[in-house]
Amino acid sequence: MSTMIGRRPLVALLAVLTLLLRQAAATAAAASGYAADRIDRLPGQPAVDFDMYSGYITVEHSAGRSLFYLLQEAPEESQPAPLVLWLNGGPGCSSIAYGASEELGAFRVRPHGAGLFLNDYRWNKVANILFLDSPAGVGFSYTNTTSDLYTSGDNRTAHDSYTFLLKWFEKFPHYKYRDFYIAGESYAGHYVPELSQLVHRNNKGIEKPTINFKGFMVGNGLIDNYHDYRGTFQFWWNHGLVSDDTYHLLNRSCLHDSFIHPSPACDAALNVSTEEQGNIDLYSIYTPTCNVTATNSSASRRHPRGRYPWMTGSYDPCTERYSTSYYNRPDVQRALHANVTGAINYTWATCSNTINSNWRDAPSSMLPIYKELIEAGLRIWVFSGDTDAVVPLTATRYSIEALGLPTTISWHPWYDVQEVGGWSQVYEGLTLVTVRGAGHEVPLHRPRQALVMFQQFLQGKPMPGHNTNGTLS
Repeated sequence: MSTMIGRRPLVALLAVLTLLLRQAAATAAAASGYAADRIDRLPGQPAVDFDMYSGYITVEHSAGRSLFYLLQEAPEESQPAPLVLWLNGGPGCSSIAYGASEELGAFRVRPHGAGLFLNDYRWNKVANILFLDSPAGVGFSYTNTTSDLYTSGDNRTAHDSYTFLLKWFEKFPHYKYRDFYIAGESYAGHYVPELSQLVHRNNKGIEKPTINFKGFMVGNGLIDNYHDYRGTFQFWWNHGLVSDDTYHLLNRSCLHDSFIHPSPACDAALNVSTEEQGNIDLYSIYTPTCNVTATNSSASRRHPRGRYPWMTGSYDPCTERYSTSYYNRPDVQRALHANVTGAINYTWATCSNTINSNWRDAPSSMLPIYKELIEAGLRIWVFSGDTDAVVPLTATRYSIEALGLPTTISWHPWYDVQEVGGWSQVYEGLTLVTVRGAGHEVPLHRPRQALVMFQQFLQGKPMPGHNTNGTLS
């Protein structure tokens, strides 16, 4: 009894301290200017124990380029947690549409955009997750200069994203000096290392940089044109998706081409492969496609130019349709503080075909950046769902092999509740993780295993072995 009596004042004190901390945070928010970006509640949203913010950061005033963000904070009991920026690829696809709404975000969208339900394996359980629609013209991000939509490329995207970060940290000053990571998938295999390189180089010579950059992770991402093509075609042939003749044709026609700007000969070979593959979901070859009419087929949306399965970076049996319905709702846009100026006078879309079809600079390889950032001692993880045929595991393995890194932990299975979750190999400066049975969007297909992986990444620990069970903290 005496123990219980002694605890009551302590509990009351903790409650008062918690209240004071929340009040202090609210005061700081008001002072810093981000209070206006706080989301009270999204339409159809369940009750949650974490805060969310969304809004715009102008990255180029003369052109009127403004990037839209969504921040889903970790719960109070998990703070102070790291800050992680998530980027989807395309180029031209929305991180709100994919990362936030069908992968690692706090919510999933109900059919017909009727509302939201909680994602049990949301990554903001262990980190503050910042989703960014980039470049301008993607999702809710916009530009007042029409030509921007036809001149986007890797370089401007990286610099605009870096400007966004600098201004965002000024708006959210309590995140300055917090451990910061960058993550993404698909064509973000370019975005993530390019932005990481900018942050790293601009941090040089600063004793305590505002952006306390610790490392990055990339999933099923483009790394190197030659090795990615080589591994992709091999995966297609090994899984019976193309004939022997087409496999040889692809290798002859495409191996030295660009993914974004293929030659006419490569283009023709890719069209032949598309015909042979048939109506399957290359982003997840063993799962069904969305049962929609031929006039609005998943294939036509996923292949906006009739070819290049890697171009949109999206998985959809039907979830993409739900997001389209939800984010075009006026009440949803008001709750998100999106399109407040009316600059988006068009239907919100998960991906911009205009940006995708007119992409400019796209370096052939990220390997030099990997080498630079490995040498800098940053934490670098590459992960791959092994049923993806868009940027398959074989492509990623060839690209990593080209780095010539010594192995520190040999290829081995990792476990989640006594089941093999995938395999991993640790190199000097880089960790490779595969996720068994996952497609292009790993957190969508294997949400629990993806969260286990994410926790291990944040902790800088190898993937769990058989005896550690891979339990979620």
